[in-house]
Order: sequence, then C-alpha cells, then structure tokens
Amino acid sequence: MSAYGSQGGRGFDCDVLVIGGGIVGLSTAYALTRAAPGTRVVVLEKEDGPARHQTGRNSGVIHSGIYYRPGSLKARYAVRGAAEMVKFCAEYGLPHEVTGKLIVATGRAELPRLHALVQRGRENGIPVRELGPAQIAEYEPRVRGLAGIHVGSTGICDYGAVAAQLAESAGACGAEVRYGAEVAAVDRRPWGVAVRTTAGAVVRGRVLVNCAGLHCDRVARLAGDDPGMRIVPFRGEYYALARPGLVRGLVYPVPDPAFPFLGVHLTRGVDGGVHVGPNAVPALGREGYDWSVVRPRELAATLAWPGSWRTARRHWRYGAGELHRSLSKRAFTEAVRRLLPEVAEADLRPAPAGVRAQAVLRDGTLADDFLLREAHRTVHVLNAPSPAATASLPIGREVARRALLHLDRPAAPAGDRPRPHPSPAAGP
Repeated sequence: MSAYGSQGGRGFDCDVLVIGGGIVGLSTAYALTRAAPGTRVVVLEKEDGPARHQTGRNSGVIHSGIYYRPGSLKARYAVRGAAEMVKFCAEYGLPHEVTGKLIVATGRAELPRLHALVQRGRENGIPVRELGPAQIAEYEPRVRGLAGIHVGSTGICDYGAVAAQLAESAGACGAEVRYGAEVAAVDRRPWGVAVRTTAGAVVRGRVLVNCAGLHCDRVARLAGDDPGMRIVPFRGEYYALARPGLVRGLVYPVPDPAFPFLGVHLTRGVDGGVHVGPNAVPALGREGYDWSVVRPRELAATLAWPGSWRTARRHWRYGAGELHRSLSKRAFTEAVRRLLPEVAEADLRPAPAGVRAQAVLRDGTLADDFLLREAHRTVHVLNAPSPAATASLPIGREVARRALLHLDRPAAPAGDRPRPHPSPAAGP
C-alpha cells in the first residue's frame, strides 16, 4: 500500500487519522483494523497515555441502557455494548463483573417515574424486576426505599484497562497511537487532511475522525466545520465510602427525566471500593477537575455561547441544588442518606472528580443522544458522554464504517499535499 493508502496516491501518512485517545477514539481504531485489514490508522492523543479524561475518570459502570429513549442511539448501543463489553473483558482477562443494580424510589412523587423506567427497560429488552421494600432489603439490607427495580444486566469494569487493551490490540494490527500529540491546526482539502501538532509535527491522512471528547467542538471548528453545538463541561464530584461494607453493589436514585444526569449514586467498583456521586456542577475549564482550575479563555467561550445561558435559565433550580451539594459536604451527605440512612459525613472521603463533555445546542437544549456528524472526508463525534464507555464498541464500529465510506473518494494528485494553516491550538 502506498503512502496515500489503497487508492495508490503518494504523500499520506495514513488512511484514517483519529484525533483523541479516549475509549471512543481507540475503539474506532480497533474497529478499523478489523473491518478493513491493511487500512493505515494513526491516533493522535495529547496526553502521555490513553483514557486520561472522561474514560478514566468515571465510575466504571457497564450501563444496561434502561434510561434511554427506545430507538435512540444511546439505547441501542448501550444494550448491545453492555453485552459486548462483558465479552471483551472476558476475552482479554480484564477485571469485570455483572452485578445488577437497584434503582430506588425514596418518595411517593418518584413512583410514576420509577414505573416509567420499568416500561422503558422492557421496551429496550432489558431484564427488569420490580421490588417492594422487603425485596430491596434482600439485595441491599441497609438501603431504604418505597419501591425499587433490579436491573440484571448492569455490570462494572475498569474502562482505563479497556482503553489500554483497545490501543494494544489496534497496534498489533498496524494502527499507530501517538501520545503527547496535541492538535494545533487542521487543513482539509478535497483529497485529504493535514494536522499539525503543537510540537510542529505534520500528519497527513485521507480521512479525519474527530473523537476529541471535551475538545471535539474546537477540533470541528479547526477543520472548518460549524458543529452547531458547544461542549459545556460539567464536573462530577465523587467521594469514596470509608465503610464500603454498607453497600453490596450498585444503588441509584430515580433520575430526573428532564436532566441527563443520574443523581448521586453508590457504586462498588472492581477494586472493592465504593464510590459515592457524582453531582453535576459547571466546570471552570474543560479539564476543570476542581474549583481551583480556572481556564479564562475556555470559561469565556462557554459564557459567550447563547445555549449556555438558556440552559442556565431552564435548569437553574436543579443547578442550584447541585452547587449547594458541591460546596456543602453536609448537603451531599443528606442526598446520600435518602438511599443509605446510616451514612455520616465522616464516612465520605474525597475522591478524584471527572468532567462530562456535554453538548449544548444554540437553543439551550442539552443533547440527549450520541451526536455523529459528517463533513467532507470527516466524521465528527460531537456528543459522547455516558453511556459512551459502555457503548464504545458499537460506536467505534459505526464511526469506522462511516470513515471507510469516505475512503472510496479520489486520492490527492501526486505532489499536491495539504498543509495545515495557522489556527488557535486545540487539544484532543
């Protein structure tokens, strides 16, 4: 195969150039090497290893798909992806367990929403069992609720380990993952794309795949596309339970259907520890993992996006509660005590936070499904927060399928190669 790839041109470093070394970008590389052996794939990741942001900072849950609208990408890919993730972990000997989980209603106002979840779960083909208070206690003796449901297909794993295995497996089939490669400029031409990194390296490919997560909208704009959305980062703050024996498995509240966050829940991980959280508060930078991290340019860009203000006006009551729980450990503890009455403030120890890359549309709508968009020789993944880790294998296959379709277009004329133009730096 020539440097241009299978079409026989010259001058390209790869056929498909992937920006972003989180679980979605690496799953895409993995899928490409399997769907079209011989396709030359390069992944650029700005950090010095895989899965340093959303992938490596979540609670490690293999989601069942019960929350998501029937027929949506989230529902279809989560249900399919959960089964595939369990199989993948088993195949490569990665830590995982199918634990099931409880969703518990603690107030009468939550009962209609709980019943709606039962119906949604059944529509999505998910095993769901309805529980009364005594049956809740059989699963979780210290948890209290008026009613609950048990979701049998939920599990846990280590997504950082999964991402590392995807990188290794893709690499064994010829893909190249370059760490420490932050994107500074993108130049797209009719025949291909060139990317320049902050270190000055230039990588040329025939097709660009944008899996840049927290920076995906910025990468889209560098490529000359208007994504029609902005990433508004929400920090999820966690505690670790000092008495992990209080919880056997996974316990969730009934979520607010108007907001795409699942509320403070309890999650026993593959290491035996129990995470409590997260809440959801605006981050002051795209990688703002605590209140001390402030990125003025990123914050200004968030505030300049009309959708940010419209979202704030629409959800200010919810946001105020989340902010209160962020600033008050007592308030956070009270939220946990609704599910687990024995918890005291002393039982909660600070744990690393994560940041959710939430796509917000211009009208203030929070994108509630995975968002994939295509442009000339480009595939953009513009909204892939939770359950994207669960769904990463089917997402990767779909992105790979779209990228391969773009490879059928004519290659660049010999000697006429794209060069990146100067642009503001953006990180994957």
